[in-house]
Amino acid sequence: MRYRVLGKTGLRASVVGVGTWQFGGEWGHDFSQAEADAILDAAAECDINLIDTAECYGDHLSERLIGDYLSRRDRSRWFVATKFGHHFNRFMNRDDDFSVAGVKEQLEASLQALRVETIDLYQFHSGSDALFLNQELWTMLAQQKRAGKIRHLGVSILGKGSEWQAREAARFGVEALQMVYNRLDRRPEQIYFPHAQKNNLGILARVPLASGLLSGKYKPGATFVANDVRATFDAEKMKRDLAELERLQREEVPAGVPMAKWAMAWCLKNPAVTAVIPGCKNPEQVRANADAAELVA
Repeated sequence: MRYRVLGKTGLRASVVGVGTWQFGGEWGHDFSQAEADAILDAAAECDINLIDTAECYGDHLSERLIGDYLSRRDRSRWFVATKFGHHFNRFMNRDDDFSVAGVKEQLEASLQALRVETIDLYQFHSGSDALFLNQELWTMLAQQKRAGKIRHLGVSILGKGSEWQAREAARFGVEALQMVYNRLDRRPEQIYFPHAQKNNLGILARVPLASGLLSGKYKPGATFVANDVRATFDAEKMKRDLAELERLQREEVPAGVPMAKWAMAWCLKNPAVTAVIPGCKNPEQVRANADAAELVA
């Protein structure tokens, strides 16, 4: 495993982390505690130390699975990141709540679910610029930092994104940005990376495998089950992406290198990126993800 410092936080994060949206039950499978344990144990065996989760991956469900695991393992070896701003209702249905009182409640619920006293990285989760520009919210979060409930603050930028949030993040005490970045979506290189580098903000690249498309498992015409978030994706874009995958496999992926390994290493070859946080459905996928570190200088 390789490690990089996450911006101004000073924290050494493994360049490959574990994304846990799947634990919330929106990726075609409901995870048991034993399955979550096996995935996180595999991550530990691979010297991964970064777990990323959120308040709305299920109703704190992902956090509870992680918290149960952490209660029986060495908490100190893990760097745990979670998010705030939403209430989970049902499959792919959330309500926004970025109010000061609402976020305080979410923070306490996340601490309880994760069974930790401090959240290492607490991230503003895919909210609008108007919601971001709430000084009272950031003042409250700074108070929670002083109280020891949060170590560092981050912003997980909405998929379609806001350059303004990346540009202004540092003045709100933010030390890390999370964003969609992969070989099929290189927009962050122009929109976000310059601001992150100027202000020494760490970058966590989510969806590095383009929701599994860059795993190499899917061909044109692929379909997904109803309780899989990918079944909700725009059909025409999916068609274009699957066609592009065939070109990448033919022209860019070295012979004999698994596409997923190449795709994550491709993200990490940009020095602005601290870590990638791919999802995984089993220990074998965790180990395959971790192998990407072999291709990183």
